[in-house]
Amino acid sequence: MFGDLLRTWDGLEIAADHPQGSTVVVRRPRCDGLDYLLLHRNANGAAFEGDWAWTAPAGARQPGEAVFPAALRELAEEAGLTGLSPWAVDLSQRWAVFAVDVPAHAAVELVDPEHDRFEWLTPQECRRRVLPAFVAAQQVDRTAQVPTGALTFRPMEHGDLPTVLQWQRAVHAEDWFHGSRTTLTDVQRRYGPRLDGEQPTRMWVAQLDRVDIGYLQDYRVGDHDEYAVKTGLPDAAGFDYLIGDPSLVGRGLGTRMIWSFLVDVVVPHYPAARTFLASPDHRNTASLRALEKCGFAAGAWIDVPSRRGEPASTEIVCTFDRVHWLGP
Repeated sequence: MFGDLLRTWDGLEIAADHPQGSTVVVRRPRCDGLDYLLLHRNANGAAFEGDWAWTAPAGARQPGEAVFPAALRELAEEAGLTGLSPWAVDLSQRWAVFAVDVPAHAAVELVDPEHDRFEWLTPQECRRRVLPAFVAAQQVDRTAQVPTGALTFRPMEHGDLPTVLQWQRAVHAEDWFHGSRTTLTDVQRRYGPRLDGEQPTRMWVAQLDRVDIGYLQDYRVGDHDEYAVKTGLPDAAGFDYLIGDPSLVGRGLGTRMIWSFLVDVVVPHYPAARTFLASPDHRNTASLRALEKCGFAAGAWIDVPSRRGEPASTEIVCTFDRVHWLGP
């Protein structure tokens, strides 16, 4: 395979480190669901319908090229689509997968002569067309359940705290926030100073098409002395997150939310930070997997002291190399 040779089919050098390339799954709305963009490769002729004949826009990463810019380059070179902000679907494999939604009127232009035509197809049609089958699973099945809509972040306000408490008490979250033992007074005591600007941590509400769905916070690790010592990364930008709506859990939205938060909020506010950091409870496998799919690497285990009325916890420090994934 060309990855083993570190050359593309047309002789271009491929990055030796992972991921060696990216796919960008492109979706657009239709009246009863979504269509997916597929491009036909002409290397084996216009009539060829076998393995790798039809795929989403994809291509190899060049040596020294950051992963996300490489994916954007391929999207522009193969489909003529620019000015978009794809989100991470799964960056943990040898080949990274991103996705992006475009409006129904989006114009596709086959810039690269590697392809001779394109089609917009339903998920069912894509599964029949894309071969091998594992590629269809990667490009269609992994993205079909990710909710559509604009994902944005607004500053949290005191009036949001009752909703935060409700989210923390939800069945998927209660183990990490001590469930029914947490009261509104606890939440106000913990987060109120942050909302008032008395503490450096910033808090945000995530919205999907202007509907509140969860919350996040970001901070400079060095502003929290004990945490900075334990992680050994005082200059990193740290963050935490929770999807509050139980109906949205397990659909790939957490990965999308984390990636969008990093790109839209964390990067602009911490331009000098080369490392982003999150440290979920070691038992929180769903959160750890969401970070892994965003390109985070699991590292040290640290013991976090208990807050008033709460047990101590053990967390796994997960780090994101900004330069590798996003560029300088």
